[in-house]
Amino acid sequence: MTQPKYAPIAIGDEVRPAYKLEPPKAWVPHRPGEYRPTAGSRRPGTGAPGPDQGYALRLAERFADRLVLGGGENPADALAAGVAVALRRASILGRAPVATDIEVGLALLGYLADVDPAAVVARREVVLGAAHDDWRRMRCADLVPEGSLRAGPAEAATMAVDWTALAEP
Repeated sequence: MTQPKYAPIAIGDEVRPAYKLEPPKAWVPHRPGEYRPTAGSRRPGTGAPGPDQGYALRLAERFADRLVLGGGENPADALAAGVAVALRRASILGRAPVATDIEVGLALLGYLADVDPAAVVARREVVLGAAHDDWRRMRCADLVPEGSLRAGPAEAATMAVDWTALAEP
């Protein structure tokens, strides 16, 4: 029901014009907790900081049915290793992870195409337990050269890690 014209309205209840806010200024990391590695400053095993990294786990669920696994490989370990590579890629590109990062990460590790059986054995040794071990995930991410991480999904399929070379002492 509307209010009659003769009824008094409190000043706090009157309609006021909206405040016009200016657009936010550009943000740059300037506090110690917002460390951004520069080219060449990242050491193996130090991780890859970036925004909204937990979202990559949700994105990885979409690729579970596309995994090409060899004998004895665990899909949870494969996804965990792929997410680690994807997070490193996203942090290098300076953004939160997207589905393309997951696709590139899994392709670079050789999980989206058939690979040589000898490579599957070597890959299994490196990736086994990655779903429950941070150090294994970081090692998987460190195996991929930084130049490969800047590739697109089509290129990444041809740049997969050479697992047979890693297996040889």
